[in-house]
Amino acid sequence: MSRALLLLLIGVPVAVPAAPQPAAGAWELVVLGRAQDAGIPQLGCSQAACVDRRSGKLPPERVASLGLRHTGTGRAFLFDATPDLPSQLHSLTGGRSPDGIFLTHGHIGHYTGLMYLGRESVNSSRVPVYGTARMTAFLTANGPWSQLVGLGNITLNAIPPDRAIDLGEGARVTPFLVPHRDEFTDTVGYLIEGPGKRALFIPDIDQWSKWDRDIRALAETVDYAFLDGTFASAAEIPGRAIADIPHPMMSDTRARLKGARAQLWFLHLNHTNPELGGKDVVTDGRRFGM
Repeated sequence: MSRALLLLLIGVPVAVPAAPQPAAGAWELVVLGRAQDAGIPQLGCSQAACVDRRSGKLPPERVASLGLRHTGTGRAFLFDATPDLPSQLHSLTGGRSPDGIFLTHGHIGHYTGLMYLGRESVNSSRVPVYGTARMTAFLTANGPWSQLVGLGNITLNAIPPDRAIDLGEGARVTPFLVPHRDEFTDTVGYLIEGPGKRALFIPDIDQWSKWDRDIRALAETVDYAFLDGTFASAAEIPGRAIADIPHPMMSDTRARLKGARAQLWFLHLNHTNPELGGKDVVTDGRRFGM
């Protein structure tokens, strides 16, 4: 007979270990940037949006990214590794490496920030990086990204579309394929779920009409929709055909989601976009409870 049981039988109070309690705090989404891949001011740009930011009249715009952070444990995940990754990690984690990075695709604004995890910079140790099989194969086969893998700075995790990744403490992330210019990799968006709220993150897509899913139906199932706001009008890019760089116009997205459950927030805005100050354009640093 155990001593604890004997003491209980003879009426002596016994301290019972408390059941494990969930970590205090909550998940939140943090906006870490809202510009198209090249940021604002963009190299070679002489438009007012760039001139004002280059002169210091307005702050520069970081490249579009979201962070998911638990306010109790400090665990933090990054969505896309942009050229602004050092600044974005300081905003999200105080500068430490994240607990994971979810990549959407292989265009410059969405994965090249991985370089800052290498030995020339923070020299991180085995940061989990999630992407499709094609995305992880691209990183494995091409330098300098392959060096990050070889040196153990990052650990690649190929995730199948439409399969949820459990982050613990009530949070999940699910990738889904979207049509985009897939020269090197395929492209995904993400469903980000917390204990109380759900969000879509689709910074790049060719056109809603090319997708085999209904963005309106998806917007009825989530609380926030962070969507591709690259262009307000095809007239923004004289001399280039919109067919070469297809994105949904913001007016089309608004029409499709009018009255939907989700709060619509545009990000990934090009430096030519006149709606940078629009009421449904998300602001860098804004936080959303999950």
